[in-house]
Amino acid sequence: MQIDAIIEKGPDGFFSIRSEQKIGRYFFGGYGENVKSAKADFIESVRESMEGAAKEGSEIPSRMDISFKYDIPSFFNYFDYLNVSKFAEFAGINESRMRAYKSGLAYPGEKTTRKIMKAIETIGKEIGSARL
Repeated sequence: MQIDAIIEKGPDGFFSIRSEQKIGRYFFGGYGENVKSAKADFIESVRESMEGAAKEGSEIPSRMDISFKYDIPSFFNYFDYLNVSKFAEFAGINESRMRAYKSGLAYPGEKTTRKIMKAIETIGKEIGSARL
């Protein structure tokens, strides 16, 4: 079973994770003061959903793959070892605008979002091909 989980920073400063998928009549969700704790809460909700569905006799998938989709504040919260100033420089984005995106005070347009995604993909490929 593929679970598509969307992570977003809320106006209260906390992070939530939601998904449209469900097991039986049980949906999944997570909430926390940071992405790490929200992910742990989400995983717990999946486990609890499986238990509840099993008790009701619903079919339980033998395998579950979770794909997380981040908004920009949640991305930089989870990957907090990334230097946002250096990332902005690498992506060709104004540093102060990038900090506003990171904090959730501003939201990038479609063109800027594509630049951010291209930078993330490039960094991922470069790190993935590195050898020590």
